[in-house]
Amino acid sequence: MEAMEAILSRRSIRQYTSQKVSDHLVRELLEAAMSAPSANNEQPWHFVILDDRKIMSEIPKFHPYSSMLREAPLAILVCVDLSLGSEGFLVQDGSAATENILIAAHARGLGAVWLGVYPLKERINGMRRLLGIPDRILPLALISMGYPAEKISRANRYQASRVHTNRW
Repeated sequence: MEAMEAILSRRSIRQYTSQKVSDHLVRELLEAAMSAPSANNEQPWHFVILDDRKIMSEIPKFHPYSSMLREAPLAILVCVDLSLGSEGFLVQDGSAATENILIAAHARGLGAVWLGVYPLKERINGMRRLLGIPDRILPLALISMGYPAEKISRANRYQASRVHTNRW
């Protein structure tokens, strides 16, 4: 899939088939994530791959919008290391990696949805407790994914009224 087509046609997918996502494909997604831009090229990200049904079924107990994880074959938790990176840019760095995963997943025929973790303390602390994440690591975003069992049509989100040139 061409890059612009992947960007413009990507949608949040919350229903998946039971087909497993291959380790090779997971590695491709992580390569895409780690190719994201980061401030001063610090690359402060860490990723937790989740495919254990028991672990994934615990997440909806503290993340109210994650019920699809009970059926999803895979999730990736995007984290940033608070001891790395340029001050104030860690969230942007992790968000760029998250978006790269979403676009790459779509381009490879997967469906995915971004489930926000940061800045909500109950979600951050829930992920830390569940996965044994050290204090210096900030859980930022959780991506639920698998082969889509739903199709959501492309949306035209361009709004010329939101574009300003040289001045407001």
